[in-house]
Amino acid sequence: MAEYVITTDTTSDLPESYLAENGIKTLKLGYTIDGVTYGKEKNLDLKEFYALMRAKKMPTTNACNPEDALEVFEGYLKEGKDILHIAFSSGLSTSYNSAMIAKNELDDKYPERKIIVVDSLCASLGEGLLVHKAVCNRKAGMSVEENGKWCEDHKLNVCHQFTVDDLFNLQRGGRVSKTVAVIGTLVNVKPVLHVDNEGHLIPLCNVRGRKKSLITLVDNMEEAIKGCDLENDIVFISHGDSEEDAKFVADQVKSRFGIDSFLINIISPTIGAHAGPGTIALFHMGTSR
Repeated sequence: MAEYVITTDTTSDLPESYLAENGIKTLKLGYTIDGVTYGKEKNLDLKEFYALMRAKKMPTTNACNPEDALEVFEGYLKEGKDILHIAFSSGLSTSYNSAMIAKNELDDKYPERKIIVVDSLCASLGEGLLVHKAVCNRKAGMSVEENGKWCEDHKLNVCHQFTVDDLFNLQRGGRVSKTVAVIGTLVNVKPVLHVDNEGHLIPLCNVRGRKKSLITLVDNMEEAIKGCDLENDIVFISHGDSEEDAKFVADQVKSRFGIDSFLINIISPTIGAHAGPGTIALFHMGTSR
């Protein structure tokens, strides 16, 4: 079986230590905030990024381009390695298309090698959870073809739910109207959203109050995991510089379902630019999204 690497995008929100330990290279998605562009060679401390957002400095983002994907992929092909790339949802970004453009060009140049690109239809640590499953599959001896097929077959079992603390960030991204943002803020409404089977962000419900919104994430998880054996599984939680609330959600999951394996990490700027400070997102395997 040929040696292969797993690659993904920075939107997978996996900790740098995890990426290094498992030899995972990320394609960079950039962002601009307060007049400065980051993402490729230069990066901003994430706490500083969220501090700027709280100070009403609004970021803009851009996708990975085909040239960057080609450069990363070709480096591994020259080493004689195949590639399994797990891409940010095509429902939210053109980064998947960029990876496919690079793959198609390199398939002709390196016909003896394999590049498999999976449209994760996932975001943040949902994408990261699918990457983690692929890493576990590789350790268990799956070939690149078997692993790619497993990811395609199971990506819609990756459940995403999240809540935001500030409706105006969703309004900027076109997810809610300005009227809804204003009225919702006045009455302390907190939306709960998920990522659907097409990889789009979709509102699920609105609840009153921050704590209720966090508990609702766990309530909804209970429905999504019916029929699943998650006894030895792991739950991922990402947050927009709101670690204490992420830990609160982890405690709720542990007490209600007996799960005690978690990966908690801060949300990257590409995702955070649209969700905003205070976002809490819960990811786990389930029967369906």
